[in-house]
Amino acid sequence: MRFKHIDTIREGDILAKPILLENGNVLVGYGVKLSNSIIARMRFLGIDRVYIEDALTDDIEPEDVIQEETRQEAIVAVHKAMTQMVDITVTKGRTVNRELGANFRQIFSSIINDLSRRKNVMVNLVSLHTTEGYLFHHSVNVAILAGILGLSKGYNRQQLEDLGVGALLFDIGMIQIPNEVRDKKGPLTDKEMKLVQSHTEKGFDILRNRFDISLLSAHCALQHHERFDGLGYPRGLKGREIHEYAQIVAIADVFDALTSVRPHRNRYKPNEAIEFLFGSGNSRFDLELVQLFCQHISIYPISTTVMLNTGQIGVVSANHTGSVQRPTVRILREADGRESQSPYEMDLRQELNVTIISSL
Repeated sequence: MRFKHIDTIREGDILAKPILLENGNVLVGYGVKLSNSIIARMRFLGIDRVYIEDALTDDIEPEDVIQEETRQEAIVAVHKAMTQMVDITVTKGRTVNRELGANFRQIFSSIINDLSRRKNVMVNLVSLHTTEGYLFHHSVNVAILAGILGLSKGYNRQQLEDLGVGALLFDIGMIQIPNEVRDKKGPLTDKEMKLVQSHTEKGFDILRNRFDISLLSAHCALQHHERFDGLGYPRGLKGREIHEYAQIVAIADVFDALTSVRPHRNRYKPNEAIEFLFGSGNSRFDLELVQLFCQHISIYPISTTVMLNTGQIGVVSANHTGSVQRPTVRILREADGRESQSPYEMDLRQELNVTIISSL
């Protein structure tokens, strides 16, 4: 399959991976033949890229780092928890969904179990969703990324659970921000910016008042916008004053936000997001955590179409731990524009004079 921009999709193309609604239900399913009306609808809903079946790459399939069932369960739980807490005061929150903490510990345990089965985790976040579902899908992606970092740090089970529950619920305060402000396409006013920034403290208040959620988990909500140089909010903490769990969630949050479509901008490519993180090392984020995080990210995810410095065009067919910038590419078009009669693999670890100059 190929991961293609919606502007290159044509009527009759067949969807290779489903597109999900905000609650995790399927909007457009696997195997659907796309019509112009469906393509227009996807574009309207903010979907800019999709996986399409392709005879030349039918054996190339990006594998999500967790099972589809695990992801669906997590999305449903986050959606339910956040929507139930709309307009609920902190005091009443004590009596709503008494099993919230236990449910999220169980869900994150499933995520960790899936991650632990993979010897060398290279992240391809393959879930596709509408922009309306961003908040819920984003929370699950952040939890996955945070879990990978927690495992890499050698956290024990209790530490992983505290980190994971905090990562799944770190943005719960956003549910108390009006939609017209949260999803505004233009620049925010000073008043609107302060309102958005208040989501860290709102989330902290929701979580810290629950008997079944660790205070360390609650601090992921409070501190995920603090920055290593002290220029974050709400308290202007810096360096080691910021709990490591919150630092991990912050890195995962920024990476997934950058690589997602937002109302006010297009998505960044994974390699561009990685460059941003490295450039922010020891200013916005702890450089050591950034370096550890980037070891597990596919800069050029499997099924991405890329152009080489030779002028050839191909699709990434495999990634390699320790050589994230030099994947294996299936060549589909030669430098002179001719379609390859027999597509072939080029391992960029072996072809040292060949580099990727852009993803398409």
